[in-house]
Amino acid sequence: MVEVISRRVFLAGLGAALSHSAAYAEAPALSLRPPLRPKDAQALAGPEAVLSGSGLSGRVAFAVADAETGLELETVEPGLALPPASVAKALTALYALETLGPSHRFRTRVLADGSVENGVLKGDLILAGGGDPTLDTDALAALARALKESGLREVRGAFKVYDGALPEVYSIDPEQPEHVGYSPSVSGIALNFNRVHFEWKRAGKGWNVSMDARSSKIRPLVAMAEMKVVNRALPIYTYEQRQWIDSWTVASQALGQDGARWLPVRKPALYAGDVFQTLARSNGIVLGRVEVVRSLPASAQMLVHHDSAPLEDILRDMLKYSTNLTAEMVGLAATVARRKRPATLRASAEEMTVWAAERYGLSGSRLVDHSGLGDASRMTARDLVAVLVQAGKTGRLPHLLKDIPMRDPKGRVLKGHPIKVAAKTGTLNFVSGLGGFMTGADGTVLAFAILTADTDRRAAIPPEDRERPEGARGWNARSKKLQQALIERWGAIYGS
Repeated sequence: MVEVISRRVFLAGLGAALSHSAAYAEAPALSLRPPLRPKDAQALAGPEAVLSGSGLSGRVAFAVADAETGLELETVEPGLALPPASVAKALTALYALETLGPSHRFRTRVLADGSVENGVLKGDLILAGGGDPTLDTDALAALARALKESGLREVRGAFKVYDGALPEVYSIDPEQPEHVGYSPSVSGIALNFNRVHFEWKRAGKGWNVSMDARSSKIRPLVAMAEMKVVNRALPIYTYEQRQWIDSWTVASQALGQDGARWLPVRKPALYAGDVFQTLARSNGIVLGRVEVVRSLPASAQMLVHHDSAPLEDILRDMLKYSTNLTAEMVGLAATVARRKRPATLRASAEEMTVWAAERYGLSGSRLVDHSGLGDASRMTARDLVAVLVQAGKTGRLPHLLKDIPMRDPKGRVLKGHPIKVAAKTGTLNFVSGLGGFMTGADGTVLAFAILTADTDRRAAIPPEDRERPEGARGWNARSKKLQQALIERWGAIYGS
């Protein structure tokens, strides 16, 4: 069903009715706008031609509203619940901002459980994660240097890593291929977005391989993740979880010459501890084997710490680069802060859904994670636009969203295009979404949500083809062209 409301229809006396409409869902049926100009009438012929000309299989749902009043201007199946993909991160950002606050910083600490005398710790040293999704090798190196500068030179007890600030999650979405770096494990400590760098270089008839935790400055080798090259064509990767090691194999026929890729880490605490051991040793402090703990002794005292950037900056990067681990960790942290400590990722997402229903009136949306990676999540275009309208009024979200340029038919950026878009994209195989704000040539700001999905085709993807299934790239490209065509249509009707 298509619903279209002219921007330029004016009904005398409707302003009084508007003043009594407090809820977004009860917004008036018509917009307070003057009559259509001829070019607007042509553009308003209907979105059916745009939809039918897209060549897109599956379902399409969208809604667009005046960002100031919340008045719906045009919709197609606005109550149809489809997978939002990473568009869900916009809701997660609001959840975290309201619960934790824009200035919140995640703190990673090094603790001493015992006395320090003359540079000797007579007890255990603890690397305590604080839920920081952005902790990287450079930050751990700074902690190791600070530990040395504090005067510590010897640890006579155990070396422990605390990861109990958040629940343990084996994989953000277990349906994803085992080797994809965008679905790592989650816990209360993370390093390099819980990815390890696998590199191979041709050496005679074989390859030299390495696993490291590289940063822009240093490349410490990792012992807790190993890679073996095996003479085969498929599968490209296999994974086995052993007690102390993430054990991988790779097919020799898939390697070629030289190359590299990031692989997910399934033991985040061991990974962070492994790297910190190396960095501490380079500063003259030798630590024992990593012991992972889920609780902290009350007697432990902080020696040094590292604070993350403010949450608002973390979320801006999350929305720009669509980092799944960041979304899951800030979402989990927000749920924990609400004193609803979740046992699973799904439980945390359910708590966020309850919050969104109370805060924004969402009624047809249900999420299974905070990143949108799980395709069992569902969101309606009407729900998303309701969130955007309200978040736009508070100013919390628009300045965090990424600028989305308009493009020509060949995909080239159209510089100086009169329509400006700030939005969150969402992409899975045979799923594509876009939600945010568009500003027309006349300064009119609209809130919009476009959700597209071919769930049947996605469900039919064989497990071995889930990273790059046939036809997915072309389908997603057609969806993005449809999104731009709809935005251009709205710009011509409502924003010129």
